[in-house]
Amino acid sequence: MKQLFKVTLVPVVLGLLAVSSQLPFTATISKSLSVDSLGACQGVSYFQNRVFLYGDREVGMIREYNLDTDSLNYTGQEYRLTMEEKDVINHPTGIAYRPEGPVFIGNSVRLNKEGTLWKALIYHVDWEGLMKKKTLDGNLIRTIEDDACIQGTRPEYVQYEGKWYVATADYGDKRNEVRLYDPEKLKTADKTSEPGVLYKKFTCGPWVQNLHWIPEKRILVLIQNQIEGRRWRLTFLDMNQSLRTGQQHVLGTQDFDKTDELEGFTLLEGGQKGMAVTSSRKENVHFLNLQL
Repeated sequence: MKQLFKVTLVPVVLGLLAVSSQLPFTATISKSLSVDSLGACQGVSYFQNRVFLYGDREVGMIREYNLDTDSLNYTGQEYRLTMEEKDVINHPTGIAYRPEGPVFIGNSVRLNKEGTLWKALIYHVDWEGLMKKKTLDGNLIRTIEDDACIQGTRPEYVQYEGKWYVATADYGDKRNEVRLYDPEKLKTADKTSEPGVLYKKFTCGPWVQNLHWIPEKRILVLIQNQIEGRRWRLTFLDMNQSLRTGQQHVLGTQDFDKTDELEGFTLLEGGQKGMAVTSSRKENVHFLNLQL
């Protein structure tokens, strides 16, 4: 009876249920739409007043969109993550972008058909060159093996004690960590296990698909699945406290009654709206209303 009472208090928007473990973190879906030509969408980034959706079509690629209230307008700009027409970043898993810093793109390479063995790579790229040439030809500065990871990589810039770091996290269900890398050391490294690259880390929950940093609130969002490859979860962390204790410090959790695979999330301008993306072929982009 207690469980039934709890559920009746949760708001329903467009027939979709969002459950918050700790108020005032609430997020509800306001609109869903289908965006084609991405393959399986692997994530979303919002910067330079543009939305970038990236996926693993016949090659890894990024498409650029203008935001128009609760819709997306394709600019006609597509960036293929190839060199000499060969697929390089075939499964993009995150874009760590700062105008003043080096830009990194993650890639998780499946090494066996069972999906139990992966190789994680981080690419230092010339972002402006990629925007102009629309391929990695002449714009791939360095390839770094993320061998400090446990499973996969998904780079995102975060700030800690006045300095910017590249954060990444694991996807599996065992020994998951969020790790902070020094971007200046990272951009010249061959492997993330090299001395000085890893700055700090803390343990976190399973099935992390991507990360999103909210600088105004100093909150790190884990973009997760509730089970492997299915059902949405957003977990809001106090990153400072997490780094001090060595384990995730959860401020709030949002579980959604959606059964597909959540891949990415970003806040949009103003911070009260967000966008979530999934690997589904239809209804793969969702606008969210948030209260943080």
